[in-house]
Amino acid sequence: MTILGTIALGLAFAVAVYGLGAAVAGVRYGHAVLVESSRTAAYSLFGLVLAANLVLLAAILTDDFSLRYVAENSSRETPVFFKVLSLWSAHEGSLLLWNLVLSGYTAAVALRFRASRPETLPWAMAVLYGISLFYLLLVLGPSRPFAPLDPAPADGNGPLPLLQNHWLMAVHPPFLYLGYIGFSVPFAFAVASLLTGSVSDWWVRVTRRWTMVAWGFLTVGLTLGALWSYAVLGWGGYWAWDPVENVALLPWLVSTAFLHTSMIQERRGMLKLLNLALAVSAFALTTFGTFLTRSGVVASVHTFTQSVVGPAYLAFLLLVLAVGFGLIALRGAQARSNGRFDSPLARESALLGNAWVLLTLACIVLLGTLFPVLVEVVSNRQVTVGAPYFDQAGALPFLALLALMGAGPLLAWRRTSWRQVRDRLALPAVAGALVVVAAVFLGARNWGAATVFGLAALVLVANGGELSRILRSCVRSSAGPAHVAIATGVARNRRLVGGLVVHSGAAIAACAIAASAFASQTEVSLARGQQVTFAGYTLRYDGLQPHPEPQRMVLQAPVSVTAGGRSQGRMVPALNLYPSASEPIPTPAIRYGPLADLYVSVLGFDQNGQSATFRVLLNPGVSWLWVGGGIMALGGLLAAWPRRQRAAEAAARPPRLAGVG
Repeated sequence: MTILGTIALGLAFAVAVYGLGAAVAGVRYGHAVLVESSRTAAYSLFGLVLAANLVLLAAILTDDFSLRYVAENSSRETPVFFKVLSLWSAHEGSLLLWNLVLSGYTAAVALRFRASRPETLPWAMAVLYGISLFYLLLVLGPSRPFAPLDPAPADGNGPLPLLQNHWLMAVHPPFLYLGYIGFSVPFAFAVASLLTGSVSDWWVRVTRRWTMVAWGFLTVGLTLGALWSYAVLGWGGYWAWDPVENVALLPWLVSTAFLHTSMIQERRGMLKLLNLALAVSAFALTTFGTFLTRSGVVASVHTFTQSVVGPAYLAFLLLVLAVGFGLIALRGAQARSNGRFDSPLARESALLGNAWVLLTLACIVLLGTLFPVLVEVVSNRQVTVGAPYFDQAGALPFLALLALMGAGPLLAWRRTSWRQVRDRLALPAVAGALVVVAAVFLGARNWGAATVFGLAALVLVANGGELSRILRSCVRSSAGPAHVAIATGVARNRRLVGGLVVHSGAAIAACAIAASAFASQTEVSLARGQQVTFAGYTLRYDGLQPHPEPQRMVLQAPVSVTAGGRSQGRMVPALNLYPSASEPIPTPAIRYGPLADLYVSVLGFDQNGQSATFRVLLNPGVSWLWVGGGIMALGGLLAAWPRRQRAAEAAARPPRLAGVG
């Protein structure tokens, strides 16, 4: 397995070197055959990296403990499902998966442009090959997933307990990687356009869909990560402003800003420099995030503390920043646009406002994340920046973002009269005001949360009204059945409809976040048969029930629940004891509901299980966070869904590279 895996990675490295060299030489010397060979080499690169991943997976499934990675991250008792997950549960394996996703994106770009090959394609492929070389060097050098172990132990250590405690580990990391690595494509085309001097609006049209795909994957990854924190860690929340959570949020904020400003460049030919900077920044922030995750600079449940590649990541990050922003400075004069905003009451003004608010939030998150690190470097003191800073500093930008999401889609391009603004915003504004009044009447004394509810209602009514207007217009202009007209209308207006759906999902998620201000919790110790009343529920501890499993001991603490005198069944929180863990891993019991979740986590046992200590929470509206995240991802998918290229669009493309195709 060591030989097979190493050969596959070595050949992949050679293919990446060839692809990079062939792309550069083909363009420089006008050899179209070399350019085409560089493009098709991407398929071989993907196949070889896929083969390496399959080799490691086979070693894991066959308990080949002669590989150090398998011995340290799997065991004979580990269930097959979690054995598969151990492929990416530790540093070396996750880097191997990272290479697979990156080579997959490179092959997807090669496939996408198999027929039409713009001038910037060879340079974009060269950039993607260059990124691949860095990550392949890591798995061939300091982070070898196929490093041998001699003598091989009879059994392995098994995965980290947190990584084999819930099925969400099967989907959360892959979606994050698909999002993170997807930003390589817009970065590659931005650098390619700067290298060729062809800083036109075309690269934005090409990369916007790739950015939307990466953004959608990252949206799902962040949502699943919040759900993992909620359902696994047992603390009752879903976002702790952990440094690694923050660095995953940063490229999401910057790429969302890019998706807004890129529309202005497509429509008006403006903000070229800003869009180039945002494309570089989104990719640089993913590199910064992986640096923090794998360098040991910060402590987190998400980090790979034993990684030794921190300096390499830092050097790569500095190279990305130097190349990206150096080229922007070099080509700055060519990238300037002569257009200007005609009125503050215009859609492009709202889009730019959205972008600046998102970038403000990104700066707040970045400052709060880096401040403890900088203080420790300068003064050797350890400080923490917790939720109060992020909540207070981000409150006003968050409210401004909601207001712009509601008002922006109602504005026309270039200019909107005050009368039009008044007429279009009247109903959403009234709806928002009524929601605020209703929230206060129902006892909401948190004015920030009440304002969020009102602005979210404004967003939902405004965007829902626009969506309704589009669909009604389609039905009126069509002679066929209504459902066919609606489907056709959605297909023709995918980007607009997708944006409205994303805004609606964001408003729903905002309501769920604001509702957390009204959560209530208690910690209570109960003897067997003893009960406690909390938030209208009566909970009775029924006694310890141990359940041995092959890889762990599960200590269940069943709790009978009644409400209003009627039985609500049992909730079964548990503590999981793993041989390799110094502390038990909790599994909370959650009763999801449309209005509130009842959340019960067991903290410990006393007197051989005759009594137990529980954390009990009533979390209002949390389920709507997952709904909102899903709606946002669905809107992103709709906006990114490809359509048949019209002849006019094909004619508007840059010419193919001479002699290619």
